[in-house]
Amino acid sequence: MTGRVEVVGRVSGRRSWSDEEKLEILAEAFRPGVRVRDVMARREVSSSLIYTWRKQARLGKLGGVAPALPTFAEVRVAEVTAPAPQPATSAPGIICIELPGGMRVSVDGSVNAGALARVLSVLR
Repeated sequence: MTGRVEVVGRVSGRRSWSDEEKLEILAEAFRPGVRVRDVMARREVSSSLIYTWRKQARLGKLGGVAPALPTFAEVRVAEVTAPAPQPATSAPGIICIELPGGMRVSVDGSVNAGALARVLSVLR
């Protein structure tokens, strides 16, 4: 049996990218809502190249105008202050349930959950 078999696969070896292509891929990869991984697969580019190009673009080493790449915002942690004490509106151990319409139900911690559920279902 004689025949011809053709194998089609990915291009192997190094590929050279122009600065314009690099900037186009970067703009696509870092567009809001786009996953970098999807662009890498579609363009057959490794993650190391994407991030190397991004660094080069930030340093102005790629020709042309660098695309607007995401930047990090400065975050400062504020000192936590204790909340102001609230005046006690009920006795300790009392649970106050405020319903829509301004109705309030107060029960203690030993209330029967089933009975409370029935009361609340009627009041709603």
